Amino acid sequence: QLQASGGGLVQAGGSLRLSCAASGRTFSRYRMAWFRQAPGKERELVAQITSGGSTHHADSVKGRFTISRENAKNTVYLQMNSVKVEDTAVYYCAARLEQIGAQYDYWGQGTLVTVSS
Repeated sequence: QLQASGGGLVQAGGSLRLSCAASGRTFSRYRMAWFRQAPGKERELVAQITSGGSTHHADSVKGRFTISRENAKNTVYLQMNSVKVEDTAVYYCAARLEQIGAQYDYWGQGTLVTVSS
């Protein structure tokens, strides 16, 4: 199970940190990611972090958002800095195995981030 938290209302230019706590003993073996879905738009990948700690960030958030993980706490984070109005969305954490061809099969419930101008 994945439990996302940390969403809320923030002013443009501000910061927010999302957390996603996972249950189970094999968290460290999973690739973790944050997705988001804005009203009327398709879900998009924001950032992902492999089991080895390698990260990838979407161009739209590169330099502003940072994904990280703390395996001892079974938690993945998304630090959001210099947020923009267009970052408003429901943010979901997701997990997948590292095998080639694996899909993001495990999803959290989503946490709403609203950025005001």
